[in-house]
Amino acid sequence: MKTSPVRFSRNDSAQFFRTLNRRVNAYFKENQIKKTGNWQLHLKTAIMFGLFLAPYFLMLTLNLPTWANILLTITMGVGMAGVGMNVMHDGNHGSYSSKKWLNKVMGSSIYILAGNVYNWQVQHNVLHHTYTNIHEHDEDLEAGRILRFSKHAPWHRFHKFQHYYSIFLYGLLTFNWAITTDFMQMYRYTKRKLAYGKFPSPVVNWSVLVVTKLIYITIWIVLPMLLMDIAWWKVLIGFFLMHYVAGVILSVVFQLAHVVDEAETPLPEQDGSMKNTWAIHQLFTTVNFGTKNRIVNWFTGGLNHQVEHHIFPNISHIHYTKIAEIVKETANEFNLPYNEYKTTRKAIISHFKHLKELGKRPALLHT
Repeated sequence: MKTSPVRFSRNDSAQFFRTLNRRVNAYFKENQIKKTGNWQLHLKTAIMFGLFLAPYFLMLTLNLPTWANILLTITMGVGMAGVGMNVMHDGNHGSYSSKKWLNKVMGSSIYILAGNVYNWQVQHNVLHHTYTNIHEHDEDLEAGRILRFSKHAPWHRFHKFQHYYSIFLYGLLTFNWAITTDFMQMYRYTKRKLAYGKFPSPVVNWSVLVVTKLIYITIWIVLPMLLMDIAWWKVLIGFFLMHYVAGVILSVVFQLAHVVDEAETPLPEQDGSMKNTWAIHQLFTTVNFGTKNRIVNWFTGGLNHQVEHHIFPNISHIHYTKIAEIVKETANEFNLPYNEYKTTRKAIISHFKHLKELGKRPALLHT
């Protein structure tokens, strides 16, 4: 990853963002509602934690047949993804509640998802939201050598098959959090002194990481081995299955917003300058999908409203459906793009077609 600074243009002569921000603020003021979560988010929080944790306690306390344990484990994976997208995400953006302590508590739910608050806030809030889809700055485009998410990334022969094998790797997202990713990110981010806010003490950060990982292993591996009347290797398979289900869901949802044909991957000039202002940059690099589907809206925590989320990350996803029309109308008024796929199916097709294109030898790609 590059450490050289990127500077977004300050030239918004048409005043797009100022106009949009004024209109969105007017919506909340006129309707006398807060930008943070409401009872709908609180109810969803209870449901998502129920999906995630209820099966865990059932398996610990009841002697269930194998097929039932498998179904409950899959349910836990769905709930795990649901907590991540709906609760943890808003909490770590400070949009879950107007109360800072509640945002911190909900953001800390990442610890029972196998992640780490510091690492997530740096990767997501700082690197991804600031440098969206900019090669070597947005780590969400980095997948090692095995996947190629940007036309600017190095190409390898095996990439021509990535539209086939990528889905199998997506399931490893949160599993990698649990065993390797957090340690590598902690080292890298601490060395670069990156932070979302004040840079924390490295000693405290590493201590929190080690302690929370030990607690995590105890909860999800040690206790099931001690309390469940099944072989230890079945516990490990269940642990992996839970993570795999959550990983596939989370990876696909995130990829549909940024690794598709409609999302651009612009590069800065030699001096680090970008063509557009930050807000306009978000319009070119993010894509909505399935926004008319109530189930997708509800379950993905508004991550299918990526345009709204990237421009207003401080607003809870509960409000994205309402402010989407304001954003769309304002973008159209200023002759700016508002990228969206009408259905999730179309977005999925576009994603894998895009992976296929990126998998071709660069010299064969049409410009």
